[in-house]
Amino acid sequence: MSTPIERIRAYHTELREVRRDLHAHPELSFQETRTSGVVADQLARLGIEVHRGLAKTGVVGVIPGRQTASGRAIGLRADMDCLPMHELAEIPHRSRHEGRMHACGHDGHVTMLLGAARYLAETRNFDGTAYVIFQPAEEGGGGANVMVQEGLFQRFPMTEVYGLHNWPGLPPGKLAVRAGPVMASTDEVQITVRGRGGHGAMPHLAVDPVVAAAHIITALQTIASRTVSPVDAVVVSICSLATSQIGVFNVIPDHVKLVGTVRTFQPQTRDLAERRLREIATKTAEAFGATAEVTYARGYPATINSAREARFAADVAKRLFGAENVITEHEPTMGGEDFAYFLQERPGAYAFLGQGGASGGCLLHNPNYDFNDEVIPLGAGYLAALVEESLPLK
Repeated sequence: MSTPIERIRAYHTELREVRRDLHAHPELSFQETRTSGVVADQLARLGIEVHRGLAKTGVVGVIPGRQTASGRAIGLRADMDCLPMHELAEIPHRSRHEGRMHACGHDGHVTMLLGAARYLAETRNFDGTAYVIFQPAEEGGGGANVMVQEGLFQRFPMTEVYGLHNWPGLPPGKLAVRAGPVMASTDEVQITVRGRGGHGAMPHLAVDPVVAAAHIITALQTIASRTVSPVDAVVVSICSLATSQIGVFNVIPDHVKLVGTVRTFQPQTRDLAERRLREIATKTAEAFGATAEVTYARGYPATINSAREARFAADVAKRLFGAENVITEHEPTMGGEDFAYFLQERPGAYAFLGQGGASGGCLLHNPNYDFNDEVIPLGAGYLAALVEESLPLK
């Protein structure tokens, strides 16, 4: 019995050309006008019912199966936006737009879902409805949340939802999917430490916010080492420090601004980390005679796969790729993903598809990154198989 992968390989060349076209024309969050146009045209040519306009540039295709008596439906999602980066790779299909680049493989994600959509539209070997969701603004814009707020799950009543991300840390032909947390929440913190400026030679007459800020940075690491359970996970990273006086060797500044991120998996750990960060920053500053203003902005929630759907996704992948090529205990990552908003609304699973190339500088968000076109049939076939096996014909 043939698999979706084998049939999709027949039009691999066409899909590769679509992917490289998308790579050459990257678009930022909520600006994916050309990309969504390409998607809509591809779906329409397949006879798929197309809906546009959710979250501004989002596209949803509706694919009924050969039967629909089950009343069930499954959603498959791909993200469309690029990153505000300059591409360095010398490849024929490199970005034609300075400062914009598909450095995370969303061009590949879109192409794989288009491949799955073509297979499903041509075969329709399922009982129910498949929704193919092309989502804008994953890279910080929260496009998934906007689609949810604008009624995605009311207009397209799917019973479960699945997503896929290429993963350079895994070789091609491997897939990782696990139950529970797979990606972290992505919170942003800004701390302004205010003191009293003065002469660097007379620090006793000033209140030095640099010293207070340095102690705050160090003390914040106790959230991980002394506040959160050792078997839980939290990251507190202060990634930027700027003083109100730059480049003057003998001036104590009035204030220092710290910017960083907090990453967690569990909601209760997220609450605890925010509370302790505020306490540590304000009380440490106070101990040095300074003050600290904390702005804590919650970003994407943690991406948490539901147990049943994660097991199902793993079983599907094992039948396609072989059990030895499916990893169900893959370590979660502290990176973030707005697919989390979909998983708060419906059960589902987010998986990592081996991309390879990590040792050659092709890490995600790297200016030399390029999606591995050889995995297009693998990802597309996996997505299509999720539909066929979730909604089997009787």
